[in-house]
Amino acid sequence: MLTVRVLLLVFALVGGSLATKRSFWRGRATDEFHGDTSNLSQEKPLPNVEWFVQQNDPYGLLDNRTFYQRYYVNIEFFKSKDGPVFLFIGREGPVSPRWMMEGAWLKYAQEFGALCLQIEHRYYGESHAKGSTINEEYGMFSSEIALTDIALFITEMQKTFELTSNNRWVVFGGGYAGALAAWVRLKFPQWVHGAVTSSAPLLGKADFREYYDVVANAIIDCRPSVQEAFQEIEKNLETSTGRSSLSEQLQLCDSMEIYGELDKANLFENLASIFAHVVQYNGIPYFKYSIQEVCDIMNDDSKGSPLNRLAHLNKIFLDDDGLSCLDYKYDKMINELKETNWEEDASKNGTLHWFLQMCKEYGWFQTSNNASHIFRNYFPIEFYYTQCSEVFGDFFNQLALAKSIYNNNVIYGGLGIRATNVIYVYGSLDPWHTLGLTESKSAGFKSIFIPGTSHCADMYEPMENDPPELKNARKQIREFIAEILNPK
Repeated sequence: MLTVRVLLLVFALVGGSLATKRSFWRGRATDEFHGDTSNLSQEKPLPNVEWFVQQNDPYGLLDNRTFYQRYYVNIEFFKSKDGPVFLFIGREGPVSPRWMMEGAWLKYAQEFGALCLQIEHRYYGESHAKGSTINEEYGMFSSEIALTDIALFITEMQKTFELTSNNRWVVFGGGYAGALAAWVRLKFPQWVHGAVTSSAPLLGKADFREYYDVVANAIIDCRPSVQEAFQEIEKNLETSTGRSSLSEQLQLCDSMEIYGELDKANLFENLASIFAHVVQYNGIPYFKYSIQEVCDIMNDDSKGSPLNRLAHLNKIFLDDDGLSCLDYKYDKMINELKETNWEEDASKNGTLHWFLQMCKEYGWFQTSNNASHIFRNYFPIEFYYTQCSEVFGDFFNQLALAKSIYNNNVIYGGLGIRATNVIYVYGSLDPWHTLGLTESKSAGFKSIFIPGTSHCADMYEPMENDPPELKNARKQIREFIAEILNPK
């Protein structure tokens, strides 16, 4: 049975708005390792932080500004002067030195004798210009510039480590960084020899309704009780007594006696995200909860009505995130996202930047655009368009995003991407797989679709109790790397 255990989060997430301070928000975990450090080797210290002088605007001829971009190095396996170079691309958040000490990619590096590097995405973490505010850098925040950052970094590391054309670069990435890995191979094949991508969303799309379709199918064992719980919330909102009860049961930071339609949408989205979180990371190392455990709670009659069971589940996740209450107020969420100081929580943990990229380039809004949806239909695509404009300004609207999505799908190819020497790895439980290449449809790339696994499962440290399908996927990845490094 699921028990309440408090996570030791990397970031101090105490109090505040659910939308910006809960550990999972809109398909993104604040800390991908979920705080468990028990398996880290005590014999090796964490690697030192390194800094690379990066151009602020690589396409602005009159802009000579620079900033320091963070990266890490692991030379433990690099024995031959002609050995490969493995580059781990930072995700939509601060880079973690733990990836330099554990993860499947290091197993491959050990076998192939690779120099290992990890680079932080600009504006996430500490890689940003000092003295500016976030909104002053909006124009420089794009995948195109992030890819150029990687190419410039590679050319500088070529000099730093006295590398030659014999040192073939293979890039690794998961989620959004997985897409960057494929795209950098596409755009800079002269520098990047191959790419290993995990859970990479390749298709830009505003209304990502498929996300919650996958979630709903994954929790099929308890879907009726989940649906009943959300229906109970709807019914309780109709009366003063019901609203008072909801405020208490769901541990809301503000009473629901006075609420707006956007507050209601925010409440429903955040409660639905509990199930999204569990499905997306089901079976991942360091993640405590499984779909089965959550469904056991939702089907447990001894805990009262379906709404009582959902309230019990909500409390568990609030406790884990160190939150005393669930803040569903829409205006509070918007005001926190509008903070442009780099030191604000939404900036430091990457939440604001992730939302900016969704509004500016990709969409990927996980909507409830389905009238029969078990989570109800209170957070449709319009809910997100409104937020984009309110947080970043009127220019960030539906038409601007549609143009950007269309252009990116043309530039990178969407699901028709023609990058070679790329392997795409997805798990069947991962909602993000619906935006990726789960089948090898043409020569030049390979796809692996792993039954029963979830988001970036193949990237984590291999374990004895990993399912056979996951072990087989890693074997195929190893064979792919061997093939592109030593073609017959």
